[in-house]
Amino acid sequence: MKILLAASEAVPFAKTGGLADVAGTLPQNLKKQDPSLDIRVILPKYKSIQDQDLKLEGSFKVKIGPSTKKVTIKSKVFHGVPFYFVQNDSYFHRDGLYGTCEDAYPDNAARFALFSQAVLKLLKLIDWFPEVIHCNDWQTGLVPVYLKSIYSQEKNYQKIRTLLTIHNIAYQGLFEAPEMLTTNLGWDFFTFDQLEFYGKVNLLKGGIVYADAINTVSKEYAKEIQTPLYGYGLETVLSFHHKTIHGLLNGIDYQEWDPASDSLIYQDYNQLSLEKKKKNKISLLKELNLPYQENIPLVGIVSRLTYQKGFDLLSEAIDKIMKLNLYLIVLGKGEKIYQDLFISMANKYPDKLRVKIDFDDPLGHKIYAASDMFLMPSRYEPCGLGQLISFRYGCVPIVHKIGGLSDTVVEFNFEQENQGNGFTFSKFSPFGLLRTIKKALKTYQDPKIWSRLAKRGMSLDFSWSRSAKKYIKLYEKIYLAKKT
Repeated sequence: MKILLAASEAVPFAKTGGLADVAGTLPQNLKKQDPSLDIRVILPKYKSIQDQDLKLEGSFKVKIGPSTKKVTIKSKVFHGVPFYFVQNDSYFHRDGLYGTCEDAYPDNAARFALFSQAVLKLLKLIDWFPEVIHCNDWQTGLVPVYLKSIYSQEKNYQKIRTLLTIHNIAYQGLFEAPEMLTTNLGWDFFTFDQLEFYGKVNLLKGGIVYADAINTVSKEYAKEIQTPLYGYGLETVLSFHHKTIHGLLNGIDYQEWDPASDSLIYQDYNQLSLEKKKKNKISLLKELNLPYQENIPLVGIVSRLTYQKGFDLLSEAIDKIMKLNLYLIVLGKGEKIYQDLFISMANKYPDKLRVKIDFDDPLGHKIYAASDMFLMPSRYEPCGLGQLISFRYGCVPIVHKIGGLSDTVVEFNFEQENQGNGFTFSKFSPFGLLRTIKKALKTYQDPKIWSRLAKRGMSLDFSWSRSAKKYIKLYEKIYLAKKT
């Protein structure tokens, strides 16, 4: 089977978020699961991607409105997977992938219309036609639209199916109506049942309407986005296509995130030697100038500090939380309001709270290895990786029961100690958050129960291998059953 994964970013070549991890890591694991699978990846050639070691495949022209743009295709094999790079320096040779620190690029509609057309033109150039094109987010939302319109009469394209993965429905590729001209689709496509969205052009909506199947990055999120609370205006069109919507959890890299061989932590350990985890806690607390005490748990946060991640809720409860018997370590950066909040709280509670406003990967590893608990009060969470990593490191998650957090974290039950792997709160409120933290603290005071709880999390499998098996089944299902 032949699969082309189209994405606007992929590790190790370009990254701004979790999409890059999926696009760069999933193909390798698909190949491991089925060596006969011909999986390839296409993404824009950004300024950060060096020409060194890239092979020239050829070039073609793409129409963007009244203009004609030259596109050059280059390639490189990485970990056994061919990657194709769409080069047009006027569009992609920029410092940012989607914009500056202040704002998105004003020509993003044209940039990703060009990229989406290039995805399909590549197939003719290399004479390779996949069974499934796996599109990702709004940046590739036009691929299914072009395939079902411009290419609908071309024999080699007629059997190609499309899967659209929605990683975060809050990002939709929304543009003013005149941008329809840059898509070269014509105004016939600017209708409420196609790309029109409250008078604007919505590229993600186009992908939803025209893709043969849709998936999100957890089963619960697949349900949530069909409701007004989480659908961001697209709940009606998603509900209409509900039969083709699937939920598949992302995985994590079990080589990068492995406490048994992690060179970034103070002491390696595994499920059978969980007692060694204590050394990581002692060492990190010492490094942060906090005293180690056996009965005081360490709670970790490694996150973007944003509204989505629930830090508005945490800000309402932080004073009460800091009066509890715990240490809190926060690592991350994001919105200034939350950065300032944690800096202020660290000054207010110097004996209990440490904050680093940064993305610091080595420190992140140390926090997972040292922490007893991991806090994720997300307002919404399509999948979530923090809780999966915390499981791997024997760090028990405390989460808002939403999206991927709901799919992965099962509430611990005192009466049935063999059930559950973490602590959850359903009502998004300071009271719900505080009550759940208190329950976790109470459980922590019984070392035997806590050890079993931590080991249960470590025994779970949230590897990319697990996810890859499910994607292969979905690809096969899509190809055998055309969307109705």
